[in-house]
Amino acid sequence: MTKEAHPLTKFTLEMLPFSDAGSEDLPMAKLLRLSLFQISVGMAAVMLLGTLNRVMIVELNVPALLVAMMVALPVLVAPFRALLGHRSDNYRSAIGWKRLPYLWFGTLWQFGGLAIMPSALLVLSGNNAYDIPFAGEIAVGLAFVMTGLGMHMTQTAGLALAADRATDETRPRVVAFLYVAFLLGMLVSAIILGALLRDFTPVKLIQVIQGTAVVTLILNVVALWKQESVRPMTKAERDAPMPRFSDAWNDLAAGGTAGRLLAVVFLGTMAFNMQDVLLEPYGGEILGLSVSMTTLLTASWAVGALVAFAMAAKWLGADMNPYRIAGRGCLVGLAAFSAVIFSNPMMSMPLFFTGAALIGFGGGLFAVATLHAAMTMPAQGLAGRGLALGVWGAAQATAQGLSTAIGGATRDTVNQFATSGALGEALASPATGYSVVYHMEIALLFVTLIALGPLVRTITTDTNQSLESGKIGLADFPT
Repeated sequence: MTKEAHPLTKFTLEMLPFSDAGSEDLPMAKLLRLSLFQISVGMAAVMLLGTLNRVMIVELNVPALLVAMMVALPVLVAPFRALLGHRSDNYRSAIGWKRLPYLWFGTLWQFGGLAIMPSALLVLSGNNAYDIPFAGEIAVGLAFVMTGLGMHMTQTAGLALAADRATDETRPRVVAFLYVAFLLGMLVSAIILGALLRDFTPVKLIQVIQGTAVVTLILNVVALWKQESVRPMTKAERDAPMPRFSDAWNDLAAGGTAGRLLAVVFLGTMAFNMQDVLLEPYGGEILGLSVSMTTLLTASWAVGALVAFAMAAKWLGADMNPYRIAGRGCLVGLAAFSAVIFSNPMMSMPLFFTGAALIGFGGGLFAVATLHAAMTMPAQGLAGRGLALGVWGAAQATAQGLSTAIGGATRDTVNQFATSGALGEALASPATGYSVVYHMEIALLFVTLIALGPLVRTITTDTNQSLESGKIGLADFPT
């Protein structure tokens, strides 16, 4: 006779976030430990995109254009996520591990990039004994590429491992938990690194960055320890030829929609993310919002995204075509960017915040719907989960990096002409550059809808592969 759990205990467990993410194959304790690799990736992302960005420009007096080029270098590594995912699907080892070797080597790349970063930065700033042309630029570029490659390899293999070990029922909640861990890693790291570098000195910069490298190594080793079972492989299995990447890709594309879907993901991500670094400056420079007010934009965006997530779960649970949901996200995006544009001539803060929330809502619908479609594409067996994660991550990360760079460059270039009077008196305003970017995003949304149209007529869900009704999550989301 089994002893029933006390009602209060059951109530407490059910109230805990992600308390139902664990399973027999992946208990909650191991899931918590595995999530540490997301903490390290989030920490590295803050270091590359936030802390070092500011330190290089302000304290080290590095030209902003050169800093932007360095920050963009890890984006160039993003397309290789598909190949990394495919290799981890088919890795041959005597003990049968597939994901852990890629987690480990990703950790080494990430650690190595951060370890040489401070010395490279000091050479770039001119603190060197020998003046060798372009030595600093090459060293910093190498450090950024190594760190970016390590982040992409670690995250792709880690998420694939988590998705492998989770059950069909818990997989959406497992990867959602890992996504939250990534956000927490970014948040906590931003606070700690900002506090440590408040009183900047070159020595303190070295200590902080190399300390980050050591913490990265410790977190990832703890995360991957005993996470994959030993399954000895025979010599014949090890000697068997590995499927070619082209064959696995053809398998993934066997349904006839993979290429178009990836194009849609790329275009849609470009459309929703080109304003990523412009929305808060737009509110401050054009609408005169205070710093505290502009920080609320992120909250508005997050609320919109969470509502979109719930709506997408409801619609997908009702067997709605995911491409129609993605189309709705694009239509919401059209209204969102229109609201942001019209908030300037109307000087309306409520309209501006509504536009920010709608950007989150439309982008959320688009992301969840296209993700669901990508993970349920028919395949014949060669295309594993690592490849699917890698392809998705490559398309999304590349689009995010390019869109951010294009948005910032377009705003600066257009404003230079506008404020000089070259575009006429009517456009001689700093708002012109922002407006051009928002109009470009609207145009990209129309292009996305055109590319999306033929997919709406296809059947994208398989009853044997579809997620559990009403339980859609950030399953296999590679960011």
